[in-house]
Amino acid sequence: MVKKKRRPAGSYQIPPHIREAQRSAAERRGWKPRPLIPRPREIVGVAGVSLLCVCLSLAFWLPSRALVHDLRHRGVTVAATVTGVDNKPKYVRVRFIQGSKSGTEVKLWDYAGMLPDVHRGDPMLVTYDPEAPSRSLSYTWVIDPPFNLPACASAVGAVVFSAGAVAGTLRRRHILRTPWPPDPFAPDLGVSRSSPPGSA
Repeated sequence: MVKKKRRPAGSYQIPPHIREAQRSAAERRGWKPRPLIPRPREIVGVAGVSLLCVCLSLAFWLPSRALVHDLRHRGVTVAATVTGVDNKPKYVRVRFIQGSKSGTEVKLWDYAGMLPDVHRGDPMLVTYDPEAPSRSLSYTWVIDPPFNLPACASAVGAVVFSAGAVAGTLRRRHILRTPWPPDPFAPDLGVSRSSPPGSA
């Protein structure tokens, strides 16, 4: 029986294709794909939603505050009786039972889309504008207006979406200005992946 000759220690050499595979694997471990770049239309869309939230906040805030301001300065407060309440559409109708406008029926103005929780036949104090009796609110809401939840929610949304638009813009600029190594396993198309689009 012929004995196989043992190779001397340290004489074994790794084949070239294995060395190349190890080198490529090491390069691959150190390479990370470029993160997604926020598109301009996405940033503009977020900014547009922010502007819409600002408009909604102003629409809920300004008319209500203007009505309260006017009624505090020139409003007339009288006793009234609720003559009708409905949710489709939502309204509260009252009849003045004292003062020069006694017997007049009006619908209370809403405060940022809200109306007092009352029932037909309930007595209440109402403050109205003598030049336009239909501009009227519950006396308690004139003295202490309720929390304007719709306006505050819209303002918070405007801040959040504005921050998102700014963050998206900064992230896009950072990614486009940062050189990025090409994928070592990608086919060579003759175009450098590290250069931003349109830079050529």
